[in-house]
Parts: sequence; C-alpha cells; structure tokens
Amino acid sequence: MEAIALFFILVLVIIYLMASIKIVRQGYHYTIEHFGRFTTVARPGFNFYPAFFYRVGRKINMMEQVLDIPGQEIITKDNAMVAVDGVVFFQVLDAAKGAYEVSDLYLAIMQLTTTNLRTVMGSMDLDETLSKRDEINARLLTVVDQATEAWGVKITRVEVKDIRPPADIVNAMGRQMKAEREKRALILESEGLRASEILKAEGQKQGQILQAEGRREAAFRDAEAREREAEAEAKATEVVSNAIAGGNAQAINYFIAQKYVEAVSQFATSPNAKTILFPVEATQLIGTLGGIGALARDALGSGSGSGGDTPPPPAPARRRGPFEGAGQ
Repeated sequence: MEAIALFFILVLVIIYLMASIKIVRQGYHYTIEHFGRFTTVARPGFNFYPAFFYRVGRKINMMEQVLDIPGQEIITKDNAMVAVDGVVFFQVLDAAKGAYEVSDLYLAIMQLTTTNLRTVMGSMDLDETLSKRDEINARLLTVVDQATEAWGVKITRVEVKDIRPPADIVNAMGRQMKAEREKRALILESEGLRASEILKAEGQKQGQILQAEGRREAAFRDAEAREREAEAEAKATEVVSNAIAGGNAQAINYFIAQKYVEAVSQFATSPNAKTILFPVEATQLIGTLGGIGALARDALGSGSGSGGDTPPPPAPARRRGPFEGAGQ
C-alpha cells in the first residue's frame, strides 16, 4: 500500500511540474496571471510558473502582422461615390498593453483604420483621391499610429489597395484624358510647324547672305579682271604709241587691222544677221594681215639684238590694202 501511495504521489508531482512548465514559442509573448491579476510576461523559451497559482492569460503574437481593411463606399468632397479597400501592417511592441488595454486588438485596429480612411478621403476631391495615394497613406499612418500607441502597437504601414469610381465617372475620365491627349498632340504639332518655319527662314536667310557674299566676291573679281584688262589695254596702247612715235608705220596698220577684225566679228555674232556681205575684198584683208605679220617680224628682229643693220627682204608684189595708204 505504501508503495502504491508513493507511486501515486510521484505521478501527481510529475503532473504538477509539467503543468507548471511554460514553453513559449519564438515570436510570441505570454501574459502570466496570478489569481486573475497580471504579474509578468513570459518570453520565448523555458518558463516555470507553479500551476494553480499562475496561469497563462493571453498569447500575444509579437511578429509584424497584416490586417485587411474590407471594401467600403466613401463619398468624396465633390460628392463622388468611390469604393475603397486597404491593408494595415502593424506589430505589437508591448504584450501587456496589447492584451489588457483593448478588448479585441484586431477589431479595434480595423475599425480605427476604416473610420480614419473615410475621414481622410472624404476631405479630398475625386481627382486628389486618385492621384495622391501617397498622401492618403501618410495621413492614415500618422493618425492610426498615434491612436494605437496606447495599446502597445506600432503601425508600420497603411496602404490603399484599390479605389474604384463609378462607371459613368470612369467613362467621363476616359473622355477627358482623350481630349487632353489630343490637345497636347495639337500643341506639339503646332510647335513642330513653328520650329520648322523658323528653321526654314533661318536657312533662307543664310542662303541669301551667302549669295550676297558670293555676288560681292564675284563683283570684286570682275572689277579686278577689268582693271587688269584695262592695264593690259593701256600697256598695248602705250607700246603702239611708242612704235608710231618711232616712225614705224606698220604699228598704225596693226592697230587699225585689230579694230577692223573686231568689227567684222561683231557682225558675225549678231543674232539678226543671216547673211554677211563684206564691204572689202578678201585680198585687202589678207594684205592688212600681211602688214601685221611684217610688224611682228620687225618687233622680233629688234628684240633679238642680231641682224639689226640688215634690212628686211622686200615684200612680194601685192595690191595695196585699204588702210595702208593712210599710214604713209
């Protein structure tokens, strides 16, 4: 009997010790209550609290958690009805406050976020709600985080997942976007035409400037050529005048024959002349050219410096030209 009693007592002791051992998993904190009153927080690992005197009150998840905000309809500042849903990321920092400062932590966070979402988006126009999501998220984060600080909770992020305007508003926004894009396209096209006209005008301006510079350069070259031609003509006239002053009658024949040939060439190149009648015989023109040849031989003979005393051979018998009598 005694052995059975000892065995029974040993079993009771083992059961009591096992009931007193509290193994807390990583990422959780347990609140320990002594006869219903909170005393301490059991942290992850091995914990021993005598059974029947201490018990686990709440098991608090200390990891970051995600809470979905159910979809709801919100009236914006400009009386547009939009459907909105979101998500909240939060983490419990103080297990005792999260367990005893609020009765239902998850429901409280969801209701608080929903209420403030209505407040924030109700104070904005529809266009602002669609284009300023970052501002909405930031305002919600600030308000909800301040409210949950007393619960030992840290709100890390608040995100608006979807904003769904009514179908008629979506169609109106589509037409507005199309009109805006067409407007920008017309503006860009007009700016392109304007730039093209400006570039074309600049090109014409540069072309005219280059043409003017080309005409100026050509005029300068023409004037220079005429100047050189006048100098050559003056030099030739001077040479002929010196020859005449020296008593060389052939110089006069050369000068008059040159003018005669030029006059005949002008008759030949006239656009109105179909038939040319020479007023002189061919032999007379040949005689004149012969006088020019004699003048050239005299010039070559005097320039060479040899045979200056030997008179030139007599010209063959020929008819006198029309201008030879005037020079003698």
